[in-house]
Amino acid sequence: MKFTQVPLKYAFNALEPNIDALTMEIHYTKHHAAYVKNVNDAIAAENIPYKTEAEFFNNASKLSAKARNNGGGAWNHNFFFETLKPGASAGPQGKLKEAIVKSFGSVDKFKEQFSAAAASRFGSGWAWLVNDKGTLKICSTANQDNPLFDNAEVKGVPLLGLDVWEHAYYLKYQNKRADYIANWWNVVDWDVVSKRA
Repeated sequence: MKFTQVPLKYAFNALEPNIDALTMEIHYTKHHAAYVKNVNDAIAAENIPYKTEAEFFNNASKLSAKARNNGGGAWNHNFFFETLKPGASAGPQGKLKEAIVKSFGSVDKFKEQFSAAAASRFGSGWAWLVNDKGTLKICSTANQDNPLFDNAEVKGVPLLGLDVWEHAYYLKYQNKRADYIANWWNVVDWDVVSKRA
């Protein structure tokens, strides 16, 4: 198997002013591209036998640090970039909205809890909304881990993920991670999130 980099469906500057063009360009062409190259190098060099991404992550605890970290980085960034779109979004609708309200009380309460998980992640990592056998949960993971890993603290099908590594926001926001999180909500593509649910 090989990991690939999904093509962006928007220009680097399309998410301005929420995410700046230079950050998007560096994030996609340097960071993400390196994760994809490095995990594929590890798969070849270590003769990793898994045939699918799901199988790869189901065995994450058995992988080398290089394979695990770069595989997570490749997958997580594809997932993240696919969840973004230019322009205002109406927010979650339909069944996804119903599930969010059932699990968290309201969309606003969900956003508060998700934002708190992203803001409180110490160091580098991610915040996630996952479907755990029909129940929606919020969690965060360190580094490039994700809820598909066999040894994840909270396992489930990821619906939404936010990159809180400094490379995702530092050029524009410096140490103001909370401002980055607040503005990121403006470019979430809820249609993509709904299809994952």
